Amino acid sequence: MANKLVAVFLLCIVAAAAMHLTEASPVDDQYATCFNDCDDKCKNEGNGYSFCEMKCDADCLAKQAFVKLKDLHF
Repeated sequence: MANKLVAVFLLCIVAAAAMHLTEASPVDDQYATCFNDCDDKCKNEGNGYSFCEMKCDADCLAKQAFVKLKDLHF
C-alpha cells in the first residue's frame, strides 16, 4: 500500500513539473544577457562569486521589472 502511495505521489510531481515547462521568452534572454555581462564585469573587478551573484541578480531583475512596467498600458 505504501509503495503505491509513493508511486502515485511521484507521478503527480512529474505531471506538475511537466505542466510548468515553458519556452524562454525574449525577456528571459535579456535577463540572461544582462546577468552574464554583469557577472563577468563584477568578477573582473575582483569581487567574489556570492557578491556578484546577488548584485547582478538584483540589478538585472530590477531592469527586467522596469521593462515589464514600462510596457503596461493602463
